Amino acid sequence: MTDTVLQVRALNVYYGESHILRNVDLSIAPGQMACLIGLNGVGKTTLLKTIIGLLRQRSGSLQLAGEEISAMAPHRRARGGIGYVPQGREIIPQLTVRENLLLGLEALPGGLARNRHIDPLVFELFPVLESFLNRRGGDLSGGQQQQLAIARALLGKPRLLLLDEPTEGIQPSVVLDIQRAVARILRETSIGVLLVEHHASFVRQSDCYYAMQKGGVVASGSTRDLSPEMLQRFLSV
Repeated sequence: MTDTVLQVRALNVYYGESHILRNVDLSIAPGQMACLIGLNGVGKTTLLKTIIGLLRQRSGSLQLAGEEISAMAPHRRARGGIGYVPQGREIIPQLTVRENLLLGLEALPGGLARNRHIDPLVFELFPVLESFLNRRGGDLSGGQQQQLAIARALLGKPRLLLLDEPTEGIQPSVVLDIQRAVARILRETSIGVLLVEHHASFVRQSDCYYAMQKGGVVASGSTRDLSPEMLQRFLSV
């Protein structure tokens, strides 16, 4: 057993000749939530896309539960245990809620050919989804779509869950539902969570933070030590 679900070391990523991520170091333990904070454009989403394999680093190391994954294709990283909820949700609007959920099972060994069972835990976390199983994803509200996107990622049984701005543009009551669901995931499983978030209460729900500026991590530590001045400096509103 490794004591980290994700280990990022000296990661450098470029867009063409533009140096976007600069020597990023970060680690997450099983059952821990780390939060990436920083103003827009500092490289937070770029880091998530590099972890899932949509972008390739020029140098540095990415390890999932002790295994180097830098050369793995995105689908192999998903089946290796990385769940990703992108900014904007990216649910498929023409498919029903049930069909969108089933897509999450593709990350399991054998994919949909061998897996058709939807874990009832996702309906305990997000009860509205069970009521809307036959409704098209595009007919859901933004908050309901976000719950669907998180549930879909969870059905792949990830070891690491990446959440990119999960509360963006969502009404406060649904924000609380998502925060409670993530708290339960952390309490009852060994999933590690990497959260990109601007909502201060959700940031403080994390165990630790990494503050980014100009593509690098400039501060890190326990969220208990985050001062109001630090939050104002690194959270855009």
